[in-house]
Amino acid sequence: MSAHGPATPMTAHRSPALRGQVDSPGDKSVSHRALILGALAVGRTQITGLLEGQDVLDTAAAMRAFGATVTRHGPGAWSVEGVGVGGFAEPEQVIDCGNSGTGVRLIMGAMATTAITVTFTGDASLNSRPMGRVTDPLALFGARAFGRSGGRLPMTVIGAADPVPVRYALPVPSAQVKSAVLLAGLNAPGATVVIEAEPTRDHTERMLRGFGAELTVEDTPEGRVITLQGQPELRPQTVAVPRDPSSAAFPACAALMVPGSEVTIPGVSRNPTRDGLYRTLVEMGADIAFENPREEGGEPVADLRLRNSGPLHGVTVPPDRAASMIDEYPILAALAATAQGTTVMRGIRELRVKESDRIDAMARGLEACGVRVEETEDSLSVHGCGAEDIEGGAQVQSRLDHRIAMSFLCLGLVSRRAITVDDASPIATSFPAFEALMTALGADLRHGTR
Repeated sequence: MSAHGPATPMTAHRSPALRGQVDSPGDKSVSHRALILGALAVGRTQITGLLEGQDVLDTAAAMRAFGATVTRHGPGAWSVEGVGVGGFAEPEQVIDCGNSGTGVRLIMGAMATTAITVTFTGDASLNSRPMGRVTDPLALFGARAFGRSGGRLPMTVIGAADPVPVRYALPVPSAQVKSAVLLAGLNAPGATVVIEAEPTRDHTERMLRGFGAELTVEDTPEGRVITLQGQPELRPQTVAVPRDPSSAAFPACAALMVPGSEVTIPGVSRNPTRDGLYRTLVEMGADIAFENPREEGGEPVADLRLRNSGPLHGVTVPPDRAASMIDEYPILAALAATAQGTTVMRGIRELRVKESDRIDAMARGLEACGVRVEETEDSLSVHGCGAEDIEGGAQVQSRLDHRIAMSFLCLGLVSRRAITVDDASPIATSFPAFEALMTALGADLRHGTR
């Protein structure tokens, strides 16, 4: 069962060349942060290009519950009347973050240094995910968290009445944890410092500066040191959300799988902390042009033009690239199955605690489709069959994970036999127009198991 209704199977059949332009969704990471920082500013923040997937809609509902006025004016056009740093009201109801690990962790950080009590829950997938990696550093500010065994939702967080600033070194690369600590630091006096050994996506730092926070970033021998001065008055902004490179990855990789394809995806974020997949695709021999580079909403963007001009080859993805493409490994694994040779992905332990255990989900699904794989706790190796030799014919479990569902539907467009995903409904959490946009390119996607 999905989070919001009955399971919805979908089947992908071998398709002709994909052609056309894809207007992929707004960036999910930027969308969450725009709503949260808009709620913490004083005045009206205007947002265009907001992703209207369920994950982001759940964050919008949470900001309303904290007292902000959040209004939709049209497709992707929203405004937020903020309550100021430290101005969150105590919600009357439980905050349901649905499927969104990003949403719940960032919201926990944003409220952890305000003296309110909040209970969080989510769907079956989110409620199985560990929250200790966020609640442990938030406890250093003075917040307290009480959840189920293993630090899982449902969980009640009691915000610190007298928060203190924190200096925290991330034990593992995580933009979610970094962002939660920085958001908590907004309402703590003095300087909150986060140290990361490996750079992770920096949307929070960019946006905090845009909203008027005093924040510095310094590369030092101990790592990347981010220092935030607490208790600013954030200024409302006009935020243009760029297109999500993680969502764009699906039509991009599908075009590289299906022979003869040529697809354009305009306005995709080229943030250097998010473009690891696209660097990897170039290394695999992909024909990608990055056209019309420019800046939108403080983020570098470009138009992507992808041509299927021949077979790709397997590569070894360096572990230090993982943070810049952590959400793209499922679709990379599917693409690697169609390449020549072996693709090795190391340093990806973080995938074990995403919406599903994504290493296991991809390994089992690829094996069911006739692809040979090897896995360890921290790696996945895919032995490519070539685009013409993917057997397919499997019914794959999505495990309530939108990226697993979309990855196997893309693989089904090139496999000999159709691939069915047992439940495609989680796709709506991040890419509600996936089916319509892919079908418009020529993809043969059908509801049901045939």
